[in-house]
Amino acid sequence: MTNAQEIKIRSLQYIEELEDVRRLECKIWGENDSIPTHQTITAVKNGGLVLGAYYEGQLVGFQYSFPGFNGKSVYLCSHVLATDADFRNKGIGEKLKLAQREEALKLGYSLITWTYDPLESVNGYLNIAKLGGVSCTYIANCYGEMEDLLNSGIPSDRFLVEWHIGREKLESNWEIEPEFAIANSLIQWDVNQEGFPILSSTLPLPSYDCHLTFIAVPKDFRAIRETKITAATEWRMKTRELFTQLFQQGWLVNGFLKNSEPEVPVHFYVLTKGKGELR
Repeated sequence: MTNAQEIKIRSLQYIEELEDVRRLECKIWGENDSIPTHQTITAVKNGGLVLGAYYEGQLVGFQYSFPGFNGKSVYLCSHVLATDADFRNKGIGEKLKLAQREEALKLGYSLITWTYDPLESVNGYLNIAKLGGVSCTYIANCYGEMEDLLNSGIPSDRFLVEWHIGREKLESNWEIEPEFAIANSLIQWDVNQEGFPILSSTLPLPSYDCHLTFIAVPKDFRAIRETKITAATEWRMKTRELFTQLFQQGWLVNGFLKNSEPEVPVHFYVLTKGKGELR
């Protein structure tokens, strides 16, 4: 059985290695949307990174990023991170991100950004809770209608994450009981016969003097999307509405509360009043 200690991460530079990356990407998402090797090797030669995760010499995960510029500063855009389906839930994504941080610091970066689907709770837990990323930018249908193996059938909404790697991760100064998040989540839900959360109601937006709020998301959004696309679309549109409104009011996603109660089929984003730093 594979464990995280057996996974080796290294920076990739050669065409043969990057061709292996392209083949793994095709396996995960399909041939049509794979990144050409001539693009990844050009990025590597010009301030970008491609990292490979290996198990017994086999490529089982990768991360690709390239330089970005917002008119004021240069940062690293983390574009793709993927793991072979046979090697998921083994901490490979976290190992790739930590290696990315180390290599980016060597190159002189202090900020890494990327997008991810906020309804993918595994990614939310990694990006926000474990790595310490934050988000105050919601991009509706970021990539248009996607037809790849993981995204088809629903708008491609994304969070823009800012990961300030040049500083220590900020620890929250609050402790939250799951019962408190359940009672105060702006999204309330029922549980259907399959055990999936179905939207039932929403609470009013927090008052001006409130400094903490929560938004529930399904523990397994992918299973909902694959079995009941109408319910998945309802989650997409309601969370889009709430996150967009809160970000416009100056709220910031800087926490993710993982709920371990098996009978409660949601986790929670934690939002506080604050400002994003990449503007």
